[in-house]
Amino acid sequence: MIVWILATLLKTLAAVFLTAVVLGSFVSVLQERKIWKHPKLPSLTVFGMFKVFIMNVLWMLLCALGSLLTPLYCVFSGSWATRKWAHCVVERRVAQWLCDHIVAPVEVVGIENMPEAKLYHSPAPIFVANHASQIDVAAVYFLNREWRWIAKSSVMFLPGVGQIMWLSDHVFIDRVKKQPGGNNRTGARNLYLQSNASVQAGVPMFFFPQGTRRHGERLPFKDGAFKIALENKSTLIPVSVDIPSTAWNSWYPFVKAPHPIKITVHAPIETTGKDLETIKRESFDKIYSILPDYSKQS
Repeated sequence: MIVWILATLLKTLAAVFLTAVVLGSFVSVLQERKIWKHPKLPSLTVFGMFKVFIMNVLWMLLCALGSLLTPLYCVFSGSWATRKWAHCVVERRVAQWLCDHIVAPVEVVGIENMPEAKLYHSPAPIFVANHASQIDVAAVYFLNREWRWIAKSSVMFLPGVGQIMWLSDHVFIDRVKKQPGGNNRTGARNLYLQSNASVQAGVPMFFFPQGTRRHGERLPFKDGAFKIALENKSTLIPVSVDIPSTAWNSWYPFVKAPHPIKITVHAPIETTGKDLETIKRESFDKIYSILPDYSKQS
């Protein structure tokens, strides 16, 4: 009887998990399809949407497997610090594998501008990059460096992805309910507190300062990443992520990719003695200096 109950429970949990994976992947297809509806970009083909769907399914499933393996790593390593395995092994290897086997090869230029992984110190640098597609989140792992992301608390409910991000100790923020006699507040204060703590502990933060994904537009940068850089006297490392228009619609991996995804690491920007608008403008100009400007294309 007990065995039957446990088996039924496991089947139910598996069904719920797989349903969440499928629904989450379908929503990702709709979100990505909307981005690629820009008039200067090719709309996603049926095969392109299929690639988005498969990439998200595999991302969730592989991260879920990594989450299950994390306790084993802790047992055999004798340490309960889950971040090293969850972030530097599971997240990185899954993201790199997905790019290599589903989207396109990734080419990294300017890696000499990156600080060596073993040389991070307090305050740690802050990475800032453009955000064109969900491909960006996977492609930047080819930098082979450690950092923390900012994510909404709701991300923790994504199958596999949410659990591995929690084990990687990324920064989760959420809205704060209205305080008596006060105003509505967001999780911005927690964002600054946790980001400052990470930078001072020697772990970089990685921001997409435009705040949302846009492939055909150049949105202005928001202040958050740059305020943190100024407050901590951190160096900014601008990163350009060039997603080719063929990324989803090409028949890669069945044929050679027409164009690679290109990651360019620019020379660091020192923040000492500069104001907020200056470092925002310098970062914006460097990041977009080598990216196509679709607003000027006929």
